[in-house]
Amino acid sequence: MADDLRALFSSNDPSFDANEAFTDRGQQWAIVAAAVDEHLRHVADPAFDVQDLERPRTNVLGFHGVGGVGKSTLLRKLEAALTTDEGRPAQWGAPIWTQRLLPVRVDLARSASTGADFERVILTIRLALTEVGRPLPSFDVALRQYWEHTHPGEPLDEYIRRTGLTGKVASLLPQQMQSAVSEIVGALELPGLVGSAAGQVTAALVTALRSRREHALALAGASRTAALLEAPADLQALSYYPHLLAWDLTRLSAKKRVVPVVLLDTWEDTADRHRDLERLLQRLVWLMPNAFFIISGRNRLQWGDPALHGQLDWTGPTAWPGLDTPTVLPHPRSGAPAGRQHLIGDLAPEDCDTHLARRLVKNGQPLIDPGIRAVITARSHGLPLHLDLAVSRFLEIRRTGRTPAEADFDCTFPALLARTMSDLSPEERHVLRSTALLDAFDLDLATRAAGLTHQAPARRLTERPLVTENPQALWPFHLHAAIRTAVHDDDHSEDRWTPSEWHQAATRALAALGRQWAGAADLGPSRMFLIGCLRQGLRLARDHRLTDLGWLTDAAVAYTSDSIWEPLAPPAQASSVGGEPGLETPADAVAELLTAIGHRQREHREHTVDRLTAVLDTGLLPAALTEMALYYRAKANKDLDRTDAARTGMQQVADAGGRFAAQGRRGLASLARLAGDFPAALAVVPTLGWEGRHHRVLGDILWPHGDFAQAITAFENARTEAEQHDAAGERAMSQVRIALATSFADPVRATDELVLAHQLLDGLDQRANRILAHLAALIADAGSDQGVVGRAHALQAEAEAAGLPYLTRYVELGLALHHAIRGAGHDLAATIGRLQDLTAGGDFGFFTDIAHFMGDLSLPGPSATRWTEGEEHVRSAWRSLVQARRRLLGVGN
Repeated sequence: MADDLRALFSSNDPSFDANEAFTDRGQQWAIVAAAVDEHLRHVADPAFDVQDLERPRTNVLGFHGVGGVGKSTLLRKLEAALTTDEGRPAQWGAPIWTQRLLPVRVDLARSASTGADFERVILTIRLALTEVGRPLPSFDVALRQYWEHTHPGEPLDEYIRRTGLTGKVASLLPQQMQSAVSEIVGALELPGLVGSAAGQVTAALVTALRSRREHALALAGASRTAALLEAPADLQALSYYPHLLAWDLTRLSAKKRVVPVVLLDTWEDTADRHRDLERLLQRLVWLMPNAFFIISGRNRLQWGDPALHGQLDWTGPTAWPGLDTPTVLPHPRSGAPAGRQHLIGDLAPEDCDTHLARRLVKNGQPLIDPGIRAVITARSHGLPLHLDLAVSRFLEIRRTGRTPAEADFDCTFPALLARTMSDLSPEERHVLRSTALLDAFDLDLATRAAGLTHQAPARRLTERPLVTENPQALWPFHLHAAIRTAVHDDDHSEDRWTPSEWHQAATRALAALGRQWAGAADLGPSRMFLIGCLRQGLRLARDHRLTDLGWLTDAAVAYTSDSIWEPLAPPAQASSVGGEPGLETPADAVAELLTAIGHRQREHREHTVDRLTAVLDTGLLPAALTEMALYYRAKANKDLDRTDAARTGMQQVADAGGRFAAQGRRGLASLARLAGDFPAALAVVPTLGWEGRHHRVLGDILWPHGDFAQAITAFENARTEAEQHDAAGERAMSQVRIALATSFADPVRATDELVLAHQLLDGLDQRANRILAHLAALIADAGSDQGVVGRAHALQAEAEAAGLPYLTRYVELGLALHHAIRGAGHDLAATIGRLQDLTAGGDFGFFTDIAHFMGDLSLPGPSATRWTEGEEHVRSAWRSLVQARRRLLGVGN
């Protein structure tokens, strides 16, 4: 309502309406309704005893959330919904109970942890209970005694008016308290005490209770009434008087009986070093088990934590079942409460838009147009406070006579950060800014990024709702996105960081990430953790222009070692002069390098070559990563049939003798094989080792010779070695080649090998190998009526679109096998003609030779292919393969 009035008085324009725009909190209502219903059934149980001080308490429900998320709005709406049907949003649905509830909302905001604040809570509850229309004798007598002792000479009604507790029933409380005294005096048959001081009446009542007088017990017969009335009438005694109030409520007639629902708002303002006010309020909750309490604040209610033993009267999960359980919201259609504490989360984008559309209305239409609402929603990250601040900014701009534009709301608001920071200690504020650098963090990472030697400030920060926890994530904690953005954009706070401080913190955070990655690598390779560290590290280095990349170089090499190519999702590139995207720092270059290499699986290889050339031209890459860029550019050139450029690049990498030298030698061996110089390729194999994937290279040399048994063995060795190194990408590539070799030699076995190949490729970004696996399936079906020719054309189109023209030669080889098996001489000749055109440059010329061997045809002239075995040996192997497939399919010679 305050926001509505603020909006109403923010403009001279009478034509728009400022409305309360409460966005549906249906899940929270379901939780409250289920918990209240459970409480009502509990207190209606004949076994329920309001004087049982040992039974665990379930009469409390906690909501917590970051400042500005809508906790106070929710409690106000709950108060209205529990008061009348008209106050309940229609979408919430009607409750199932019929008992009369009495909601009492107490705002604890800005309390100063003094006894007077607890007095106000007690008086507020008792004032609300005047609606029952009769005294509550034992409590009222005790309260009157306390009042006369603690506030001598100050009438209660005057205090109520002075402190702002006045209301339509405020004047009834002193009257009901006096009526309570009169009832007791009458019951004790002591007319001389009428008008006496509370102390005299109390003394007489205690005597009557000790004597077990029937009338006294009927009016104030709780078992501990006498002891409470005899105790010094101070603040400690007042904190136990709710026990009497609970007892009095049970003595009301059925017509007068109510169940109080006390809503304690802004719980964080009760915090103090010694928990003095919290201890008093906890007694209120414990000693009134027939009342239900809903508590909201920025932090979780900690009563279920046994570590607080000694600081509060009742602690631990036995005393407060459900308060120690993780925060879980039930399914929207479920009415069952899940625990006793719940995080009030952010609004969904559609709810944000609805809130803004309803907030300001003119002529029945939203005053804020959809474009502006979309910008505000995106910047808010679902935080209602941001939405309300944006509405205020909208009206402020309109007052100037200018029409608000979308750009006006692409910002954060200092008020949002100020509210967040107000509850934090200086150390916690320091940790908050440090963790704002990180997408996610754990206690160790937060502490090291902050440059602290102890984790306590980070631990305290993670206990606040502005930090969300996901125990299953690599790092369990992350800041609320709106608050993180506000921290970054802060230029108003007194203790805001300078650019130098941000740079220092980013350097610490990058080093801390590297330390964690190195530690994880020592325990065993973790691809997921590598990717997580790279994503955070690259963003840190780019955003804060860190020149010493350190561990990022090693991590980049590790990223490429397994050919999986997960997206790294780096931030948008920096802008060069003129506003065009540019590469200005080593981190820019590394991020673009890895992105280009990873995206080559989804982009045309021509684009990959252009991107890698641009990165190399900057000269920003470290030496090891320069070799990486040269190698992958050469690899892309090879895929594009640019043999000379590929050979030059591979030679550069091999000659450098660095981390990628083995890959460079493998590339040279592959180029020699493609050129048909198999002896030269074979001579390189012993120099490759695991880094050069020696077994896979050997298999690629063997299968064109028709030596499929040895080729399959080589590929199986490659797969085994990949498994030993936990290299999922290499394992998948080796399995695809096993499937390819078996598709020629043993199509029955190839079916199983292809199933495994697709399983291993699942989740990997290896486009070329996926096409190769489909090609293996086509070769396994060669000679059959399984639509081989049509499938071949589709594969050719896919290979061309991906910028992988070399794969079209494999497709034509598969077609040659198909036509040779079927004895389709004309089709085979046409296929050989296409192969001759495709291999005119020299590469894959041996495929043309193999096609002739399959059809038992003579070569048109001398071949440039140099086999490791004699040509006749290779011819015989391929011709035998065709004949074996014919026998398998029952095709005549």
